[in-house]
Amino acid sequence: MELLGNIQSTMMTRHQKAEIMIAGEQLRLRLHDSKLIKDRRHHLRTYPNCFVAQELVDWLIAHKEVPDRETAVPLMQHLMDHDIIHHVCDKWPVFKDAQYLYRFRKDDGTFPFNIEVKIFMRGQRLYEHLITSKDSILQLRQEKGVAYVRSFPGYILIDWLLQNGEIESRRQGLDLCKALLEHGIIQHVSLKHHFFDSGLLYQFCINFSWRRRLSELLHETENEEVECITQQSQEDQAGSPFTMHKTSPPEGNSDFLSVQPTLDGRCGSLTHQQHSSRGYPLTASLTVALAVRCNPTSVLKRCVTCEELLSPGAPYVKRVLTILGDALGWGFVVRGKSPCYVQAVDPASPAAAAGIKVRQFVCRVNGCSVLHLDYRTLSKVVMTGPRVVTLEVMEPLD
Repeated sequence: MELLGNIQSTMMTRHQKAEIMIAGEQLRLRLHDSKLIKDRRHHLRTYPNCFVAQELVDWLIAHKEVPDRETAVPLMQHLMDHDIIHHVCDKWPVFKDAQYLYRFRKDDGTFPFNIEVKIFMRGQRLYEHLITSKDSILQLRQEKGVAYVRSFPGYILIDWLLQNGEIESRRQGLDLCKALLEHGIIQHVSLKHHFFDSGLLYQFCINFSWRRRLSELLHETENEEVECITQQSQEDQAGSPFTMHKTSPPEGNSDFLSVQPTLDGRCGSLTHQQHSSRGYPLTASLTVALAVRCNPTSVLKRCVTCEELLSPGAPYVKRVLTILGDALGWGFVVRGKSPCYVQAVDPASPAAAAGIKVRQFVCRVNGCSVLHLDYRTLSKVVMTGPRVVTLEVMEPLD
């Protein structure tokens, strides 16, 4: 168990690094599309594929990736610290909001392709192949009575790798899959096992296709520190923000945590994210992260069990709601160990428009029963799934 715990801790660290790499690559592609990255001349020398720091900061603010220049500078420094970008002459080890030229290391071939990066890129390529495959092995499956979306048995993944020429033997496939798990690319559905060539179910724990919000990167370190001081016994009380904003919450809804999230806006979860929220200066972001971990008062009037929800004649009505996520996510917060319930809803979000309300209990997600899942697992089900989410909820008659 101690070994598994160490593996999970390492997975989390590597997962956070992966999120930074994805966000950096998505930014690079967007800057190329916006023509901010181009060949530039300085002191009679041409520097290919670079950008001007001040122009980039202007772009970040104009595209609402950051609220101000003070936030943009530490954000870009974060990318420099992780070898995503660098000064074209490596003259400045810090990011300066000035007329200096910087470049993405992927654009000049100086990106450090160590074993960790190679495994990450291999995992990304496999994910994209699997998610777009007509007969994908990523399917709804059950393990110990619990359904998991986009899951796959270990032996089927190795079969697929062999059939598609990704590996030459099952032994090689097992080594690859173990490396993917240890680097936070895949995981056992209930985080209880390492990778085995067996019928145990696994899932990708990174949604490579979802666009990350850059402001989330600032909070990675702060959230790690907060996580260290959080009592594990309070896990069932902690909130799982499917949505967070950098704007103040409306009056009368103090339970809605007003911060931005993971890897992707509203769909963020403060356990990785990376996951994911973050549009403030470092000092403010730490304060926000601490606030999230302080377990706001539950909106429930009393504790409710799964058995009570399912019992005949219970004072609840079932509703099926479909949420079409926007660029930031879905817009609601769930809490609870089992059953999970809606703790808060952003009034300007897709969730509110779909009819999601506080105190609703989440029973099914995209046809899969989630009534007996805790909020962390439920979060992953939503965040690794499609943007259109169908929820079956139980709503109190009162």
